[in-house]
Amino acid sequence: MPEYKMPLREQNSNKGTFGKVLNFSGSKNYIGAAYLSTVSVLKVGGGFVALATEKDIIKAVSAILPEAVYLSRNEGLKDIKQYSTILIGCGLGLERKSYKLFKDVMKKLQKDTVPVVIDADGLNILSNLKIELPQNVIITPHPLEAARLLGVGLESILKNLEGSAKKLAEKYNCIAVLKTHRTIITDGNTIFINQHGNSALAKAGSGDVLAGIIAGLLAQGLNTFEAAKLGVYLHSRTGEIASEELSEYSVLASELPKYLHLAIKEII
Repeated sequence: MPEYKMPLREQNSNKGTFGKVLNFSGSKNYIGAAYLSTVSVLKVGGGFVALATEKDIIKAVSAILPEAVYLSRNEGLKDIKQYSTILIGCGLGLERKSYKLFKDVMKKLQKDTVPVVIDADGLNILSNLKIELPQNVIITPHPLEAARLLGVGLESILKNLEGSAKKLAEKYNCIAVLKTHRTIITDGNTIFINQHGNSALAKAGSGDVLAGIIAGLLAQGLNTFEAAKLGVYLHSRTGEIASEELSEYSVLASELPKYLHLAIKEII
């Protein structure tokens, strides 16, 4: 197994020591995505996370996650410079206001080096726009999202997963995390293929957990490639650990954060 290392934990620390994540996630049909991506930031060690979302979602998620801070989308956009990592897209929806938010976020970050994770509906929005991304971006598509991003058919992606991942990284000048049975992480040159995971992760919401894990690792100071690589490993190993108790059939995405500490303990 490749050597994985968690970010160091300074004992003389406070919540700011371990980063501040701003998460633009959730919409009326995807309340769970907002919760899963937000809680995963904290569970992987991030010190502070703010969820910028819609009013009804704030009521629902805050009831079960009091540790997060809650903002409207406009408040998040206004305060974006205060955060060390940005996550956008989990359950964001494809309404006109979501497109506007995505464009506004990318414009605000254009000249910054703050790391950004783009997932789910953020990727679907990106595939329909001609827009320049900030410098330190991680995208996390599954094969169908990758096909949309590259403007090709799904079969083209499935026939050449490594080549497709490299094309994504090159086209968007980013770290590409192509989520498959053996997820591929690449910057367009270096390729890493994750060797862990199982069918327990093939369930709605699993990708939201991964996005939050990666964002939480970025907030703690890992660079984009290392955060993506470690995040994918922890997510996949957590699926394996959870399925030992629950079976590969019965693991829910909401249960992954509850087992994440066991994957972390194996490498600290």
